[in-house]
Amino acid sequence: MTWSGIQAADLIRHDFSGPGMATTFRIACYAEEKGRAEKATEACFQRIAQLNAIFTDYDPTSELMRLCAPGVRYPVKVSGPLFDLLQRARSLAEATNGAFDPTCGHLSNLWRRAKRQGKLPPADRLQKAIAATDWRRITLIPENLSVTLQPGTLLDLGGIAKGYAADECLRVLKQHGITRAVVQAGGDTAVGDPPPEESGWEITLRTDSKHETQVRLANGAVSTSGDLYQFVEIEGRRYSHIISPKSGLGLTERIACSVFAPDCTTSDALATAMCVLGRTAGAELAAKLPGVKVLFPKP
Repeated sequence: MTWSGIQAADLIRHDFSGPGMATTFRIACYAEEKGRAEKATEACFQRIAQLNAIFTDYDPTSELMRLCAPGVRYPVKVSGPLFDLLQRARSLAEATNGAFDPTCGHLSNLWRRAKRQGKLPPADRLQKAIAATDWRRITLIPENLSVTLQPGTLLDLGGIAKGYAADECLRVLKQHGITRAVVQAGGDTAVGDPPPEESGWEITLRTDSKHETQVRLANGAVSTSGDLYQFVEIEGRRYSHIISPKSGLGLTERIACSVFAPDCTTSDALATAMCVLGRTAGAELAAKLPGVKVLFPKP
């Protein structure tokens, strides 16, 4: 097999890592020389930074937060990446019947405060936040990449942005002639062509403190979500960092899962949704979605 005139056997593995989107991005790829790999991965980290500046809800000056700012006159023309991700997020919210919902910004803010203070949000504020959480509050106008939000809508793309960024890294690497690559962003993994003479990249999945699962994957993605590391105890009860859009609170049932999908944008959002839905409903949904598989750890 040849690749750009280079024998596959001549390709060398190169590994890189760096911060982005409040996690660590790790990129492994095969190229004939380190300089080529360094140039490609530098472009990847530049892209991650660009996307973070667009998608983050921690910076009031980000494009996402400007879109949600009080007094904005809609529709608003947005950048290609923001429109693309909102379109994907809205579609996945519809597919999951709101188990994943990008309009959960008010709930996210309340829950962050609850974790800091160690007490549950006031009931009245919680109900208002739940009422403002509905993916149908987003109207997209593809003809001119414009967005209209119902008044009071606050977006949060934290459950999908890292997966999107991982997919973008694979795309950037491909632009630089590198297709044999894997990108990991926290619990999200986007996988391109396999290493030379291999059927896929070996990925370790860990959904609890006792069990690890090894899988081989090529040209696909897998995301793991759950409360293994991120949780808080309030009034003697354990709450996950994953918020149920219906209750407005962190999940109380101990649950985690890994979702396989054709791309990491999809697997990232669905991993959150599957935890919210639970084992039975999550498995039923996965069976209906093309190219999607969910793996729950044994009880």
